[in-house]
Amino acid sequence: MEVSSLVWILTIVGIAGLLAFDFFFHVRKAHTPSLKEAAIWSSIYVGIALLFGLGVLMFGGTTMGTEYFAGYVTEKALSVDNLFVFLIIMASFRVPRADQQKVLLFGIVFSLIARTAFIFLGAALINSFAWVFYIFGLILLITAGNLLKPGDHEEESEGLVVRLAKKFLPASEHYDGDKLFTTENGKRVLTPMLLVMVAIGGTDILFALDSIPAIFGLTQNVYIVFTATAFSLMGLRQLYFLIDGLLDRLIFLSYGLAAILGFIGVKLILHALHENTLPFINDGEHVSVVEVSTGVSLTVILGVLVVTVLASIFSPKGKAKNAVSGAKRHATEYLDLNYETDMAERDKIFARMVREEDQIRKLPEKYKRLIRNETEFMDLIRSAHTEHDKAQVRAVQD
Repeated sequence: MEVSSLVWILTIVGIAGLLAFDFFFHVRKAHTPSLKEAAIWSSIYVGIALLFGLGVLMFGGTTMGTEYFAGYVTEKALSVDNLFVFLIIMASFRVPRADQQKVLLFGIVFSLIARTAFIFLGAALINSFAWVFYIFGLILLITAGNLLKPGDHEEESEGLVVRLAKKFLPASEHYDGDKLFTTENGKRVLTPMLLVMVAIGGTDILFALDSIPAIFGLTQNVYIVFTATAFSLMGLRQLYFLIDGLLDRLIFLSYGLAAILGFIGVKLILHALHENTLPFINDGEHVSVVEVSTGVSLTVILGVLVVTVLASIFSPKGKAKNAVSGAKRHATEYLDLNYETDMAERDKIFARMVREEDQIRKLPEKYKRLIRNETEFMDLIRSAHTEHDKAQVRAVQD
C-alpha cells in the first residue's frame, strides 16, 4: 500500500513534536527523574506506539499492521540491549545523573536521523538489487553468532568509538553543567559532555547496522520501517531510568536476541532465494522455498522475548548477578560526589546498595562466586559506608 505525502508529513511533524515536547518539558532543566516519572512516561510512549499501530492496522490493513508490530517489538528489544552499552558509556565518562537525560535524548535524535538515512539507502538498494537480501541475512546471522559468545555486558571494554573520542578530542577533566564547552586556564576547551555525546552518536551508527537489516527482514514497506524504528526509540530515555536497576537481571536477553536475529536472518536468505537473480545460484532463476509469513514472525519474536524475560527474571543466577552488580554500581555512584548532588537522591542510592548487600549475604555459596575481585568489592562497599557515616555526622552538625 502506498502512503501519501500528507501522511508522511503529518507523521514526521508528530514525531518531531514529541521530541520537542520531551526536551522542553522534561530534559531542558537538569534533574534525576523519579521511578514514578519514568514509569508514567514510558507507559505513555508505549501507549502512543500501540495506538499508532492500531491506526496502521485499521487504515493500512492486516498485513501492514502486523508488519508494524513485528518491527516495533524487534526494534524495541534491540533498543533495550543497546541500553547496556549506554550504561557502560555513561559510567566510562562518569556523566552526572541529572545530566544523563540530555545525553540520552541527543542519542535518540541522532540515532533517528542516522537510521532514517540507512532506511532510505537500504530501500534504494533493495529496489535495485534483490541480492542485497543475502547480505542483510548474513549480517544478522553473524550478529546472532556474536551475541552467543561468552561474556557479559559488565565485562565489555570501552568501545572503539569511546576510545577514539577520548584520544582525538581531548577535553577538560570536569563537567560544567550541561555545557559542551568551558573555559579552563583562560582557554576555551571541550567538556566531557561533548565527548559522551560523540560516543553515544557514533555507537548509534554501529547499532543501526544490525537493526535496519533486522526490520527489513520483516517488511520492505519504507513507511512501516521508519515508523516502527522511530517509535521504538521514543521513550528510550525514560526506559533507561525505569529499568536501570533491572538491566543486569536480563541475563538471557542476548540469547533471545540471538535467536530472533538468527530467525530473521534465515527468513531474509529464504526471501533472497525466492527472489534470486544471481547467475551462480539456480542459473539465475527463482528458487522455490518456503517463505515465513509476517504473522509467524511476530509470534516467534513475541514468544522468544517472553520466554527470555521470564527465564531471566525468575533465574536464581539472574537475581544473584543483579544484586552483585547493583551493589557495586550503587557504591561507585554514591562515592562519586559529582554523580548525584541531591542529598535525598544520594540517600536513595545508598539505600539500594544496602538492600543489595542484604541479598548478597543470603545467597548460596555457589552464587557468591559471581563476585569478581572480592577484596576490591568489599573495600568499595566499606568506603561507601564510611562516606555515608561522615555525611550523617555533617548533617547532624549542620
